[in-house]
Amino acid sequence: MDETQDHDAWLPWLILLRTPGLGPGGLRARLAEHDGSITAVLDALRRQAASLAGEARAWLMRPDQVRLAADLAWLAEPGHRLLCCLDEDFPPLLETIPQPPVALFVAGDASLLLHPQVAIVGSRNATLSGRKQARTFARELGLAGFAITSGMAEGIDGAAHLGALDAGLPTVAVIGTGPDRVYPPIHQGLARRISQQGALVSEFPPGTPARSDHFPRRNRLLCGLSLGTLVVEAGLRSGSLITARLAAEQGREVFALPGSVHNPLARGCHRLIRDGARLVEGAAEIVEALAPAAVALGRELASRLDLEPVETGRSASATDPASELVLNALGHGPIALDELITSTGQVVASLSSTLLMLELDGRIEALPGNRFQRLPD
Repeated sequence: MDETQDHDAWLPWLILLRTPGLGPGGLRARLAEHDGSITAVLDALRRQAASLAGEARAWLMRPDQVRLAADLAWLAEPGHRLLCCLDEDFPPLLETIPQPPVALFVAGDASLLLHPQVAIVGSRNATLSGRKQARTFARELGLAGFAITSGMAEGIDGAAHLGALDAGLPTVAVIGTGPDRVYPPIHQGLARRISQQGALVSEFPPGTPARSDHFPRRNRLLCGLSLGTLVVEAGLRSGSLITARLAAEQGREVFALPGSVHNPLARGCHRLIRDGARLVEGAAEIVEALAPAAVALGRELASRLDLEPVETGRSASATDPASELVLNALGHGPIALDELITSTGQVVASLSSTLLMLELDGRIEALPGNRFQRLPD
């Protein structure tokens, strides 16, 4: 697609995404009415402009060309993407949540949104111990093959992102501003690392500032992208409890880390546990709980993306070249992760994802000390 084609494809989306009062639900409904044609939706709305509210009518008939040019310039940058609900690689988990988004602005690797993800959230005013726990869980879950997702806030969110990044693993930040804004400003460097090693994701177009009502909308996407949500530290009034509630309402697993009864930031986690969240003490418990959902997601994606048919009940990951490379490198004795990285030449993130799928397929066994062993066929 050349620059002119990009412009022609993106412009109707950008105009409609910025139309006052339309919203993702309204745009999805109109797409369904017009057989998924975004240009037909725009044409129909312009014909009906006289019946629309003043702001919407004014925008549709004379959209701000400077603002649209800025949107197009952002999208033209390397690694930037407008991921639309009609795209084949739009995250299927988001289609099942209440009020699903109609499009996402992504800076970084958009394919990460198809990976099995775990959200890690918690207090902005986290303790040193809480931040350490978040980093540890992020690293161990990342090594098990899950992408770590959070909201790039201070405290637990930032620690979770850093736990993945510092281990060379991918992480996804779902933000409550436009994709070109960083909030809080202290996370400028973190945002840069995430866009280079993972993905920054926003429902809001470029230039959108931080607003209090944006963050609940952000949180529904954060847990909607994830198979499960882990709350590390949270007070009784923490926004993380809202995120956990949204995850539960979406039918996703909620995990909570217990703490000292004397720590006010443990009280929110204890309330979640009393209300039915899973008490966890280590990442292995989360991996075990989410394994069936990860397998189901893999099969859905294999079907959607028309991958090789599954043989003997095993997922496509067990027969692809990356999996065969790992199986051959394993042999039949326990091998440490560091040795596998050297022998396969794969980066940690890719290798960890392959190992997770092979373990879920029953082809290998994970052993203590980040070691792995091939199982008999």
